[in-house]
Amino acid sequence: MAKELTSRAENYSQWYNDLVVKADLAESSAVRGCMVIKPYGYAIWEKMQHSLDKMFKNTGHSNAYFPLFIPKSFLSREAEHVEGFAKECAVVTHHRLMKNPDGSGVVVDPSAKLEEELIVRPTSETIIWNTYKNWIKSWRDLPLLINQWANVVRWEMRTRLFLRTAEFLWQEGHTAHATAAEAIAESEKMVNVYATFARDFMAVPVVIGHKTESERFAGALDTLCIEAMMQDGKALQAGTSHFLGQNFAKAFDVQYANKEGGLEYVWATSWGVSTRLMGALVMAHSDDNGLVLPPKLAPIHVVMVPIFKTDEEHKTIIAKMDALKIEMENKGLSVKIDDRDNLRPGFKFAEWELKGVPCRIAIGPRDLESGMAEVARRDTLTKESIPQENLADYAVTLMDTIQKNIYQKALDFRAQHTIKVDTWDEFKEKIEQGYFLLCHWDGTKETEEKIQEETNATIRCIPIDTFVCEESGTCVYSGKPSSCRVIFAKAY
Repeated sequence: MAKELTSRAENYSQWYNDLVVKADLAESSAVRGCMVIKPYGYAIWEKMQHSLDKMFKNTGHSNAYFPLFIPKSFLSREAEHVEGFAKECAVVTHHRLMKNPDGSGVVVDPSAKLEEELIVRPTSETIIWNTYKNWIKSWRDLPLLINQWANVVRWEMRTRLFLRTAEFLWQEGHTAHATAAEAIAESEKMVNVYATFARDFMAVPVVIGHKTESERFAGALDTLCIEAMMQDGKALQAGTSHFLGQNFAKAFDVQYANKEGGLEYVWATSWGVSTRLMGALVMAHSDDNGLVLPPKLAPIHVVMVPIFKTDEEHKTIIAKMDALKIEMENKGLSVKIDDRDNLRPGFKFAEWELKGVPCRIAIGPRDLESGMAEVARRDTLTKESIPQENLADYAVTLMDTIQKNIYQKALDFRAQHTIKVDTWDEFKEKIEQGYFLLCHWDGTKETEEKIQEETNATIRCIPIDTFVCEESGTCVYSGKPSSCRVIFAKAY
């Protein structure tokens, strides 16, 4: 199966596309730009959801659901917001179909035109803040901490499975606060929740930082992000958290009575991650043999493959595997016995390797006699013999070892591909080789745009953790004074 994958060295982009499809994560649908997330891929997303949802609830947030359709007039209330999303909006103009008079199928009923067009949700700030006006009356109603799990539509022209599709799944948090300081603290808290999830569950090292003014979310006063490095050296924005100030509160007249009885506009945040995390998971860890999944997000932790020639051997080995499966499941592991009788063991090995199962156990007649089992690790592709009586405890410990090893490998890769650059010639050379470049920038939008025009590199963030970047210097492009370094990279 691995031979069916394009190698990363040959064509990284095609390798990614091949792997997403052949590992049964997702496929393109009949609707242009949209995807079908297959059961194995959705099982990974469900584990992401479960872990994130628990983290949200542990920080005081509750889930709710808001409409898919947004009146067009709502988007007009916050000028910067509508400008940021106008070109990506799908618009509903009619509410009924009718039979075509010529008998060839159905057509839009011209008499069913909506009085006001509806926008298919690209993000929910407007519909949510229109609702919050009814929920928030006094300081006692604050803070309001709401999260929504939903789908959104952004009419992308160039799509790639998980990374950029016209419709995708995500969560979006929307909170309201009495003061600016509380809202800023909330946006910082949630970007750190995302960073913890990326590092501890996805095993992806990320950098937390501020977006530049030109890269901020439409309608935000500040955008915080987590940026991850993929194996081709490109950056992927894995999550964002926005301080929205009072822009949406004023647009929808959301005020609260303070303790003194006066009226004040509330302060807002929004934050979100999406199925784009699935793309990050694939590109950060996988290899030419297939997926490499961190155990905390793997749908199957251990797959067991019986090796036998006779029915009696098969019966005895499966009985042993059933007992081991129960023992491992009692310790919290997800275990599958691959007892398909129409496939050779070698084919099964390749299939589970392709799907990234962290641990594979093979038991044959000789293993039964010796009381041993062959254990193969997906992250290192190494094998060793382990006593069957210790197998459950060993497998539990192995999951933690693999999780840490995958993270360390990604961390080492980023360290090897992150450098400080102080000259424009070196910048142009290294940006083509797949690096995070820590460079001085003069803080102007003009310089930012010129660098992007000439190299396709963008400022991924102004780091606030991971790298020490506050230092005096001169801009790598303009030579003007600079007070800190920023991360430049090519990005998805």
